[in-house]
Amino acid sequence: MGSRWSSEEERQPLLGPGIGPGLGAAWRSREAAAALPAAAAGPGRVYGRRWLVLLLFSLLAFVQGLVWNTWGPIQNSARQAYGFSSWDIALLVLWGPIGFLPCFAFMWLLDKRGLRITVLLTSFLMVLGTGLRCIPISDLMLKRRLIHGGQMLNGLAGPTVMNAAPFLSTTWFSADERATATAIASMLSYLGGACAFLVGPLVVPAPNGTSPLLTTESSRAHIKDRIEAVLYAEFGVVCLIFSATLAYFPPRPPLPPSVAAASQRLSYRRSFCRLLSNFRFLMIALAYAIPLGVFAGWSGVLDLILTPAHVSQVDAGWIGFWSIVGGCVVGIAMARFADFIRGMLKLILLLLFSGATLSSTWFTLTCLNSITHLPLTTVTLYASCILLGVFLNSSVPIFFELFVETVYPVPEGITCGVVTFLSNIFMGVLLFFLTFYHTELSWFNWCLPGSCLLSLLLILCFRESYDRLYLDVVVSV
Repeated sequence: MGSRWSSEEERQPLLGPGIGPGLGAAWRSREAAAALPAAAAGPGRVYGRRWLVLLLFSLLAFVQGLVWNTWGPIQNSARQAYGFSSWDIALLVLWGPIGFLPCFAFMWLLDKRGLRITVLLTSFLMVLGTGLRCIPISDLMLKRRLIHGGQMLNGLAGPTVMNAAPFLSTTWFSADERATATAIASMLSYLGGACAFLVGPLVVPAPNGTSPLLTTESSRAHIKDRIEAVLYAEFGVVCLIFSATLAYFPPRPPLPPSVAAASQRLSYRRSFCRLLSNFRFLMIALAYAIPLGVFAGWSGVLDLILTPAHVSQVDAGWIGFWSIVGGCVVGIAMARFADFIRGMLKLILLLLFSGATLSSTWFTLTCLNSITHLPLTTVTLYASCILLGVFLNSSVPIFFELFVETVYPVPEGITCGVVTFLSNIFMGVLLFFLTFYHTELSWFNWCLPGSCLLSLLLILCFRESYDRLYLDVVVSV
């Protein structure tokens, strides 16, 4: 269980005396936290309503990703309808990472007030954001500002939908369902962003009239009407989800599903001290933040990277779409496998990042076909990019579960909030350098296999421990 790599303080007793001499001796500490009375009575109870809670949260995450990526796939139409500049389009996308700046405030709210209050606030921000974009105003300057304000409010919902999945799975699901629930809740936001590549271009005609559905009329007024139809539809869906959440989204079940769910956690301040002083956590956090941050920045400019390879914007969009969809499907499948075969998270990550390293190296060398003489075809570009997206995107829920197991009893929201904040920092730094070195992008491609290889080495040196799972299994037995 990796006990040699865990300090005595990390293994503090979460249950009161009387559970068993072996367990009490293993977790003896002066910082003992008493568990809830229900925790000692048995392995816990799960309720059927947990799937409804997961569905509501997943739909919220899906729509947040969809709203965030509204403008990228229809940027040419948006330029003509609202007079957006290139800087406006870039800023509309950047409101997502910018929304993570106050993520520590949302982590504090999740830790202090629970899941219901945090999700209600998040969905309310999305209602305000999508509503601002729908205000009918003829002044294009004011309309653009309202759209930017709406995207900013939607970006503020990002910390909750990205970080609260492990907290939800621990609160509502048993030990043999937690990884699956985490994967579903965390992957749906990515899937929403991918579906924006389909929804926008199918509904909104292109300025030159080449839309697959509308090929005759593509005037500015008509394009604006179609964009507003998308905005109103997204606003309506967000309002429905907010109403459903307001009507029924309990903060916790009547009885905890596991001993870990009933146990007391560390305070907000002590959690940060524990995380920053835990070398194993910092190691695995960098293994997540560096490659996922690099990949997020790389994906955001995929069209720019593939342009020298004569790949059209449409093909670049489809590559991004299938890489995200494939990552979601494989991620949920891997999480379900992890639920059946417990204690295999490190092995799964090693396999995923081995594939990611090979795929990113294949893509990078293919782009240098003048030197490597590798075939540069649409098939090879599709295959290498999609495989890379599948391997990296599917690792997100596995990482989240490993983070929580490593630093337990630190609250799940705080743990995942720190690592996603680090990931956004690395993405921002990479995009910052891109603004200065954008004429030749081979260095950007080499960042991918380099970051994946570094992560692979960090995971290989990491000693895993399953303190939360060990607590559930021992007490249940």
